Amino acid sequence: MAATAALLLVVLPPAWSVTRHLVTLVHEAGHALVAVLTGRRLNGIRLHTDTSGLTVSSGKPRGPGMIATAAAGYLAPAVLGLLSIVLVEGGHTPWALYAGLTTMALMLAFIRNWFGLVVVVVVGAAVALLIWRAPADVQDLAALTFAWFLLIAAPRTTVDLWSHRRRARTRTTDADVLARLTFLPAPVWNIVFVVLTGASLAGAVRLVGVP
Repeated sequence: MAATAALLLVVLPPAWSVTRHLVTLVHEAGHALVAVLTGRRLNGIRLHTDTSGLTVSSGKPRGPGMIATAAAGYLAPAVLGLLSIVLVEGGHTPWALYAGLTTMALMLAFIRNWFGLVVVVVVGAAVALLIWRAPADVQDLAALTFAWFLLIAAPRTTVDLWSHRRRARTRTTDADVLARLTFLPAPVWNIVFVVLTGASLAGAVRLVGVP
């Protein structure tokens, strides 16, 4: 049931036009977290109405920290989805929910536009409502649905990235940034994103099956 609902949130265009903002939120949170963990200074996060986003950090313009920060965005939904699956299946749904609520609270300090603020507040309020008002079985279902949603959405966004790069003339995507930072061209980085996010989805299915 959870996986089916998650699949519909990704494949149905009317739903995807809304839920895509959740993927962007996690994408930018991934950039932000890795930037901080690698010693960079986090300056701000923006979420836009067209489902794009931007995370700005300062530090060394090249090197492992910058590479890890640039690579984290497209991988973050898959990693979070897989981790959430493990937590819920292990009976630790509250850990996953409180981690999400804490993340939203921390992001409030770095959001730099009104739309981004609205997205973070709405998502944070929804998580808080689950924590303090919903029974345990509803929490489990919601957390599993969100986890499968991220795991399914992650490969889709990497395939969409491939299409976007073919259409757009500007080269400002994460894959293009990584190409400038490393010896690997942008299409190779795009393939890496596709393979790793697909592997995360396959790993979740292998680990717990499809509910």
